[in-house]
Amino acid sequence: MPKPRQLLPLLLLITSLIDNAGATANPWQEPMPNTQPAAFPGEWQLLHANIGVSAMHMQLLPGDFVLMFDRTDTGPSNISLAALAPCAATADGADCTAHSVLLDLRSNVLHPYPLATNPWCSSGALLPNGTLLQTGGFANGDRVARLFSPATGWTDLPSFLAARRWYATDMILPDGRVIILGGRRQFNFEFFPHDDAPALTFFPFLDETTELDIENNLYPFLHLLPDGTVFVFANDRAVVFEPYNRAPLRRLPAVPGGVPRNYPSSGSSVLLPLRPDAPAHAEVLVCGGAPRGAYHLALRNNTFVPADRTCARIAPTDPDPVWAIEEMPLARVMGDMVLLPTGDVLIVNGAAAGTAGWELGREPVTRPVLYTPDAQLGARFEVLSGTTIPRMYHSAATLDTYGRVLVGGSNPHVGYVFANATYPTELSLEAFLPPYMDSRLDGARPRVLAAPAEVGYGEATAVRFEVPARGDVVAEGPAGEVRVAAVAPAFATHSFGMNQRVVELAVGRVAQLGIGVYEAEVAAPPTPGVAPPGYYLWFVVRAGVPSSAAWVRMRPLGPAT
Repeated sequence: MPKPRQLLPLLLLITSLIDNAGATANPWQEPMPNTQPAAFPGEWQLLHANIGVSAMHMQLLPGDFVLMFDRTDTGPSNISLAALAPCAATADGADCTAHSVLLDLRSNVLHPYPLATNPWCSSGALLPNGTLLQTGGFANGDRVARLFSPATGWTDLPSFLAARRWYATDMILPDGRVIILGGRRQFNFEFFPHDDAPALTFFPFLDETTELDIENNLYPFLHLLPDGTVFVFANDRAVVFEPYNRAPLRRLPAVPGGVPRNYPSSGSSVLLPLRPDAPAHAEVLVCGGAPRGAYHLALRNNTFVPADRTCARIAPTDPDPVWAIEEMPLARVMGDMVLLPTGDVLIVNGAAAGTAGWELGREPVTRPVLYTPDAQLGARFEVLSGTTIPRMYHSAATLDTYGRVLVGGSNPHVGYVFANATYPTELSLEAFLPPYMDSRLDGARPRVLAAPAEVGYGEATAVRFEVPARGDVVAEGPAGEVRVAAVAPAFATHSFGMNQRVVELAVGRVAQLGIGVYEAEVAAPPTPGVAPPGYYLWFVVRAGVPSSAAWVRMRPLGPAT
């Protein structure tokens, strides 16, 4: 009998030729490589032709809202604030338009929110109470910490940051605090809230990995490991460190090949899903980027070198970790890697040549690629259906509550440019439906009926769900065919989803309560290192087909935050 994760392509194989026969030509799509396509290659839907701003930054929020914003110094956006309050332009460049919008996923309605300070190329993390912490930016925003919730909008904390944070990275820690690390010419880190921590802690690894006039270590990739230590990747190498003391860094080997992976070479990275049978084991995947020197060649010589096509994978929790190298079917720089509830990774957006930066990318890569971590080496990549919209510099992608991947942004220009440009500023918002969202699977798709609103570490709980038309196959199959995945929503910008993680929960007995209705016994994540406190999307996945998600809060160990 096929394994559960193999059922999805088998279910769809028969109809794949019919679907492909109706495909239309896409002028932006690169030739299809010699790679076995998924039976259903996914589907693109246009949610909004114009959201008013270019979605440089994206964050999914509890309550099924998505916040999207760009910067305040690009000139007027396409969303007026006149209906909200009297407005007048100011000397510091503020205008009477909104540069952030909130999408209500349930109604698909957009709501504008004014920004007082410039969040250009900033960082963020979802706090345990569901408020977005947003840090840094440019000019009048570079030392500002901002808080956002749909009820209150933006609240600025002026001069909160001890250093200018531009191209920094935020990551939530096991105790609910946020570490804010790096930024342009900042080789240090600090915390939110300040508490009794030092104002700044020098971090020599960032000094070591910077390159003159290029850097290639901005927006460092941070991943929280199950033991509470922090994995940091910058340029072409990585270290592991304990954030609250000055213990020596544990240095990992450099990635073979020497290709930089951070801004402006801009590859991407994810922490692969954590499993309940090996809670101390973690693996990191880093994909794409631009060869060393690509930035200067594009900027000074108008030469756009091919992007890198390798992925590097390592288990930093192993006693003697080494990088394993794989090749993507499509080379990619400025790509976004999005963790899916199935445990797979979607690689989307970006370019096949050049680098990040204004006007420095060429050859848009419009076909996403699906990476299956548990498949055999050589069979982990599938090329999916392409979009018609190039998503270049300043694009973003994030998972939503329904299992879709929202894709927006792309503004490779100093300001908004809509005409006489190879790649105009893009204000549209799309949703990509991965193969598991094929409508022919709707009868087998679980639907969550009840889940805990809040749960503590290691607690036993239950998730109730139904399978509308084919619930009997759940009862007949083993309990292992039912999985529950807890997904932490990411702050997505510049090819990296900060705080993105998938924690697969231990599932015990699955009991049938009625026709098509079931209840699964579930164990919450064991420690805050496995799943830091805060809000998660809990998906029920049956035979590779996920439900829409329920919001569940992991309760902090200490006082409520």
